[in-house]
Amino acid sequence: MQITTARVRRAALALALGGTVALTCHTVLAGLPREGHRSPAPGPSGLAPAPGAPGIGDPLMPLDGNGGYTVRRYTLDLDWRAPGTPFPAGTTIAATATQDLSRFDLDFAGNTLHRVTVDGAPATAVRDGDELVVTPAHPIPHGGAFTVRVTYTADPTGRRQRTDAIREYGWVPTPDGTLIYAQPDGAKLVFPVNDHPSLRAPVTFHITTPPGLRAVANGRLVDRAGQPGGRVRWTYDSEEPIAGPQGQVGQGGFTFADGRGPHGLPLRDVVPDGLVADTGAARSRTPDHLAWLERRLGPYPFPRYGVLVGDTDLPVALETQSLSVVPKDDLLGDPVDAERNLVHELTHHWTGDSVAIRRWSDLWLSEGHARYYERLYAAEHGGVAMADAMRAAYEQHDQWRHDDGAPAEPTEPTLFKVMRYDGSALVLYALREKVGDEAFDRIERTWVTRYRGRAAGTRDFVALASEVAGEDLTPFLTPWLYGPDTPEMPGHPDWHVDPVED
Repeated sequence: MQITTARVRRAALALALGGTVALTCHTVLAGLPREGHRSPAPGPSGLAPAPGAPGIGDPLMPLDGNGGYTVRRYTLDLDWRAPGTPFPAGTTIAATATQDLSRFDLDFAGNTLHRVTVDGAPATAVRDGDELVVTPAHPIPHGGAFTVRVTYTADPTGRRQRTDAIREYGWVPTPDGTLIYAQPDGAKLVFPVNDHPSLRAPVTFHITTPPGLRAVANGRLVDRAGQPGGRVRWTYDSEEPIAGPQGQVGQGGFTFADGRGPHGLPLRDVVPDGLVADTGAARSRTPDHLAWLERRLGPYPFPRYGVLVGDTDLPVALETQSLSVVPKDDLLGDPVDAERNLVHELTHHWTGDSVAIRRWSDLWLSEGHARYYERLYAAEHGGVAMADAMRAAYEQHDQWRHDDGAPAEPTEPTLFKVMRYDGSALVLYALREKVGDEAFDRIERTWVTRYRGRAAGTRDFVALASEVAGEDLTPFLTPWLYGPDTPEMPGHPDWHVDPVED
């Protein structure tokens, strides 16, 4: 993607200042003061209001997320019409300034922008690539609550491509509607947002559908109201803070299949009408999957769960929070593979959704855990033995390091390559072999308990593992996570890494 000079300058400032841009004069997008313009008067902090950073400084995606404020709640209003048809939309953002704020950014791409207000007053809004730069009529003081309203025409054909496992993301069509595949940073194609996995806020969804169709989103259905012409307005509450990459909004001819999991946990599958019977056997396993994972990781961390069956051609499942998207073909094929995919996405609700990654380079913690428990479950239920799967991964590990970077050293293009999956599960397997089953299980349960509802990164995991195991694991885990060469596998001197081919 081509980046303008202004965007490069602003990203560099975000990186250099750790996500806070401390300019002391009002600036235009090119970073130059307007001629004859006086600096804003100092706010309550004694500092002149300054622009919020255009990103949080993630080295892989430096302009994702924004600085200068935190979001208290998003409210989405989506007046959905028909597949491939643009429709009226609006987003209200309740936020709090974390500095004296002269302007701020929102991540927002595609779609046709109409109007932006701050606290009801018209604001200046300028698009700069994927950034929507908003200048309110008056500076916002540090600690001040404010409300942003953005109205636009949503484009349900907005999608982007990648060359890794994600392939395509954004709005994804189905025969009679759409789903959202927002990972890694496709939420900005749907609504203005802080589009980074470490940044979360509660979401209220208002989705209006034509007669005969249903809408679904993360969380709990709290209202269903008839509208003129037979349309229906569906209101969902996310119940828990949610990050952009884990958001979901879907429309279509759905059947809602309700059930109960362990301890009475509410279950709600959302299934295209014609796939209810054929996917029933795979979906019926969810209570067993929950019970199996709770024995290893502790209580499920959200108020409800379900599977959204995707009537799409994409070979990608996604851990959208409280409602995992699983393509129909995943559920209609081999039963062992179907359960592997279901367990993978469910595991993410402990590691990835509840314990969010701090930076994209920490993705191995999310995908590695999901792949590890997916493999372990399959090994206990008719699949490949865990040691055999890990030995196969070990043999290819140097090649993956060469092609995709070490587990904690991805580049943006290699983010969702195989190293973040089987290659990262192998790191966890090596840790278990190093510390033993009992200590490993304590590490895992402590990890998802201590950081529940928070973002954490690689350093946090290494420190916690060392604490729980009672020994400094930094010298052991560092070569596994970084660098070009795969260490020896504890307890398996007969395992060998295949030579690297360019």
